[in-house]
Order: sequence, then C-alpha cells, then structure tokens
Amino acid sequence: MQRRSFIAALGAAPFGLTLTDVMAATPDPWAAGFAAARAQYPWLAGYQGVSADMPTRALKVEGRFPPALRGAFYRNGPARHEIGGVRYHHLFDGDGMIQRYDISEQGVTHRGVFVRTDKFVADTAAGRPLRATFGTANPDMEPVASPDSINVANTSLVMHGDEMLALWEGGSATRVDPDSLRTLGVQTWRDDYKGMPFSAHPKVEADGTLWNFGVSSAASLLTVYCVGADGALKRVETLKVPDVAMVHDFAVTQRHLVFLLPPFVYDVERSRAGKSFLDSHVWRPELGMRVLVLDKDDVTRMRWLQLPAGFVFHLGNAWSSPDGLEVHLDYIRSDDASVVTTSLRELMRGQIRPSPGARLTQVQLNLRTGRAEQFSTEHVAEFPKIDTRRTAQRHHALFMVAHTAPSSSSSSQPLNGFDTVMRVDTNSGQVQQYRFGHRTLVEEHVFVPASASAREGEGWLIGTVFDVDAGCTRLTAFDAQSVSAGPVAMASLNGVAPLGLHGLFRPA
Repeated sequence: MQRRSFIAALGAAPFGLTLTDVMAATPDPWAAGFAAARAQYPWLAGYQGVSADMPTRALKVEGRFPPALRGAFYRNGPARHEIGGVRYHHLFDGDGMIQRYDISEQGVTHRGVFVRTDKFVADTAAGRPLRATFGTANPDMEPVASPDSINVANTSLVMHGDEMLALWEGGSATRVDPDSLRTLGVQTWRDDYKGMPFSAHPKVEADGTLWNFGVSSAASLLTVYCVGADGALKRVETLKVPDVAMVHDFAVTQRHLVFLLPPFVYDVERSRAGKSFLDSHVWRPELGMRVLVLDKDDVTRMRWLQLPAGFVFHLGNAWSSPDGLEVHLDYIRSDDASVVTTSLRELMRGQIRPSPGARLTQVQLNLRTGRAEQFSTEHVAEFPKIDTRRTAQRHHALFMVAHTAPSSSSSSQPLNGFDTVMRVDTNSGQVQQYRFGHRTLVEEHVFVPASASAREGEGWLIGTVFDVDAGCTRLTAFDAQSVSAGPVAMASLNGVAPLGLHGLFRPA
C-alpha cells in the first residue's frame, strides 16, 4: 500500500486518536491525585517524571564492573508525565527520554536527554499538552496531522550498524546520536513509506538482517520491513489483516515471522465516535489469540492458527524444526488486557489497580497440522530477553524480571512491579533467581556476552532497579551463569531516575 492510501485511511479515522479523556484546567485532578498518592506511596517517585534533561552525574560504585561491560548502557522510556501542571492519563503517553550510563575504569556516570520529537518541541513551546497521545485528551489539542506529529519515541532502542534508533509503536523510528544523545530526525526507509509505523521490537539475526513490523490500526494494515546489515532497506510489504489487534512484539525463526494477535482489536467506529486510540480497542475474547505466521521469502503467504484468548506484550524468542514445520516460542501471557486499559492508566493518578500477573508461557505450533498448544509456567514475569546471538535459533537461556514475593509479605504500601532477576532453562525448567526485596522495583535487564566466542548465556546481565527506601536508582550487573549469587557490581545514582521500558548495551 502506498503512503497516500495510508493517509487517506488515516483521514477517515485519524489514527484512532481523536481523544476524549478531557483534562481539567486548574487544578488538574490527575496531577493532584498523583501528588496525594505520592505522599502515601514513596515508590510512585519512579513515575513522577522530569521536565528537563538530566545532567551528567557520577554514581557511587560498589564491586567491580567486568571489562566486558565497559561501554554504555542505555534505557528509553516515558519521562515527561506532566506539562504546565497537566498530567497525562496513561504511562505510555510520556515523552521519551534516553538515559545513558557510561561504564569505564574511572567509574560510572549517568545522564538523560529527551528525544526532541516534533511533538516534544511543539508541546514544550506551548507549555501544555498540545498534541494527542495514546490515552489522554485535551479539548484544545491540534488535529492529528500524521502519526509522527504525535510520535513520543518513548519505548525502546536499537543499534543497527552505527545508527541508534529510538522507537515507538505508531510512527517512524527516530535517529539519535549514540554519543551526544542529540536527536537527528526521523528515519525514512522509502519515500512512499514515509511516516508509516515502525514498531518497537525489531529482531536482528546473526547475519545482521533486521526484521520489523508496523500496525496501521485505522486502515487494518500490517507492514513488514527487512533491512540489511548495511542499514539499507531490502524489502517492505504491507498486508491487510482482518480485526487488527494491538500488537507490540513478534518473533522470527529461520523461515518465518510469528505474530500473536490478542483479541484486543481496533474498532474504527469507536474512533469516529471520538474515543482515544486506547479506547478505540475492544476486548473480544471470542476471537481467541490468533497466531499469524508469515513466510520470510513471501510474506503474503499467511497461515493462521488458534490459541485461547489472552493478552501479550512481549515475546522471548522463537525457533523451528529443521523442516520449518514446527515452531517453538516463549511469551508472557495475561488473561486479559486490564494491565493496559486500567492498571497503567490509573497509575498516573496514583490509583493502584493491580492486574492479574502475566506468566511465562511456552507455545508449540505445528504448521503441518495447524495445531497450536501452549503451556503456562508458574513464573509471574515480564521483559523476556535472550542471548541475542541466538535470535531465530534454538535457545536455552531465557532472562526475565519476575515477581516472587510471597503473598504473606504484602504491605500496606503495595508496589506495582517486579522484585527479582531470573534465568530459566527453557529445556529443563531449571531456575536461578535473585530477589531484591519488596521495597525495590526491578527493571528490564539485558544480556551481554562475555566475548564474541562465549557459549550461549555465558556473560553478564545489566539493568536498573529503584531502591525505594534508599531513594536511589542503581545500575546492577550479574554474572548471567550465577544469577542467584546476586549482583557482582552496583552503581548508585543519588535520586530517582524515571522508570523506563527497554534498553540496550553498546560496548566501548
């Protein structure tokens, strides 16, 4: 589909973002509600947000970061949750900030820089939320001109060659200088695909080939990108998908692309009636969890399989049998979409609405018979990561953050989040885990190999945690083969860095 067709569909239902959650003028009840809850629940400091770039500061280091971790660890996530006293109504609405932790023999430093998207610049100049967001409305907002006019670049990062891209669900990738963190502009893969969605979880295979997708909800389209190791677009194709769902992630095997489509589907009529992009989606469990498998050599060859209804953000990895007809994958499954419709919305006004825990789930797809089976584990977890050298190949080590606090340890000050770093052997089920405690919020940890020739899972895990009682953010490093032993090194930032979403490590 050409860009003009996409924009025409956008005009008929403007990306589902004619927003209706009206924000009050003075005082803003969401900001007031969050401030009141913040005094009661100190852990909400992680979601307070900041309004300006964070200057370079040195961290206090305990232990020793191994030589393999000399370089920079980056995190991306929503960080500006309020503008001019008006607070956004969903965690996913905040403007993206890239935080960089530099690790060297001299120590560890931290800084944070907002991605200067078109939306960030316009809102900053106006001193208020001028542009639409995922789940917040303002009656004075400008009409949505294009997806990139509301792009917040707040979800993840990828390094491809020498290019760093800040990613979001609904629009272009944003080019960022990995050293200065200066915004360089949007990435256009091809003129007729300018502004088309390029999603937040691309997969890079061992030969450097990058695969990604984008969902154009209003037009019910799925776009598939294949980018070479040199950064040049090799192929792009757009497919019509009935009852298009909110899809955040996907998986690749040596022969296929695999999409799990939860029954949280886009309804154009709700958008035309003035609902937000989030509220233009409806839960239709009768659809089940549809599995779409595309052939890499010809993505128009679509195969459909069926799993029980459920919701998914993140997949781990997928691999197939030698003949390509059996596919195995890991994903994190929730019973419903309440985490996105309720929990992460109410969090922004300080209302704690825990959602049912998402569990690590393993799937087997038989493309010969069309049968799909899944097996749920006991692990309440999120952010599954692998040794990315095994992308699209059989893997054994899966790393996650998990919630392992016993129910008897519940507090009068509940924390929404994770307290544990975990390694699971996908074959034996053997688990290694380290629990920080219920007063620590654990963020995604990524795997860094010990060397280019290291065996799978032989290396380090690096990520961040928010120590609520100490009032600080810590960068933590684990021996990935001895997770239960706890961190081998920590670097503490005096104060709280905004809690983010996804990150990456770039060696020096």
